[in-house]
Amino acid sequence: MKPEARAAILLLLPAMTLITVFYLIPVAGSAVLSATDFDIYSVGDASHTRFVGFGNYAKLLHNALFWRALTNTLYYSLVGGPLTILIALGAALLLNSKLARFKPLFRTIYFAPVVTTLVAVAVVFRFLYHSRVGLLNRILDVFGVAPIDWLGDPRWAMPALILFAVWKNFGYAAVIFMAGLQNVPEELYEAARIDGAGPIRQFRYVTLPELDPTFVFVALITAIGFLQAFAEPYVLTPEGGPLNSTVTIVMLMYREGFRWWNMGYAAAVAFVLFALVILGTLAQRFIRRAR
Repeated sequence: MKPEARAAILLLLPAMTLITVFYLIPVAGSAVLSATDFDIYSVGDASHTRFVGFGNYAKLLHNALFWRALTNTLYYSLVGGPLTILIALGAALLLNSKLARFKPLFRTIYFAPVVTTLVAVAVVFRFLYHSRVGLLNRILDVFGVAPIDWLGDPRWAMPALILFAVWKNFGYAAVIFMAGLQNVPEELYEAARIDGAGPIRQFRYVTLPELDPTFVFVALITAIGFLQAFAEPYVLTPEGGPLNSTVTIVMLMYREGFRWWNMGYAAAVAFVLFALVILGTLAQRFIRRAR
């Protein structure tokens, strides 16, 4: 073995050991668990565990709550994800503008929700969404709009949740976009201005193409984060909202695994979520290559 190869193996060994112990082995164990009916009785006596193969997955397909959770998760991701990216890009463009002042202050303000404890801000938003004394309904009342039961009405619970998630998460994407904008060579904008391109054409033909790698990264992490939504609906709507209107895949997995102790069934739900994340990643790669 060459010295370079031996050195590479020695350098990779600590990281690969950690990845194997804390990621690959648990994933393999979960895959095996999803093919069993492991439950609370199996904790005390493993002989109660039976191999059911794809039985848990077949059971999922006939579970109406699973399809509701899947629909809610896709709705939450397909609306909240793009909205987060658009708002983050707009904030980054404003902060990157030469006319902007107090840039460090506004960067701190935009990023503050990301590092703020979710439970604390969720409590604040519960008061903002209050059906009688909430600030949002007070504002609507000024314009003559009837009060909305944001967290108690099945029609409004998910939009309220998306609004909260976008506010909580857009700051991180905005910082990433700002880093990408600062890496765009100024010479490209100067050449575009010489060719007679206005601000809109500069944004379309210079900024967006140069931000393509940044868009891919932000889209991936945003999509994965929204598909794994749990903390936001769990804190704002503890039981999944009215008529299960905010139940997500991860919340269903939590219910089955840690409330009802159907660990095998919960592992199957987890692998369905894993498949969704993989499909979302592949779809974004396909769209990027096609473009």
